[in-house]
Amino acid sequence: MITRLLTEHPKSVGETYGEHFFSALGFAGWMAYAALLCLCHAVLPWMFCRSGSAIIERLHDRMVLNRAKQCE
Repeated sequence: MITRLLTEHPKSVGETYGEHFFSALGFAGWMAYAALLCLCHAVLPWMFCRSGSAIIERLHDRMVLNRAKQCE
């Protein structure tokens, strides 16, 4: 049961548990970085005007668009 819970989703996106773990960890790191840039932008509005959204767009391309290409 536990093994299935840990491996079912990674397998559905063509990854092992370890590959999925590090991929998700990388996404988390980039999102944390984007959040810090957005926080700086909130305090100092002239800084990082597009940095946070640019990171999110890049992550979306990696997560959604590239996955769709792999599944074709």
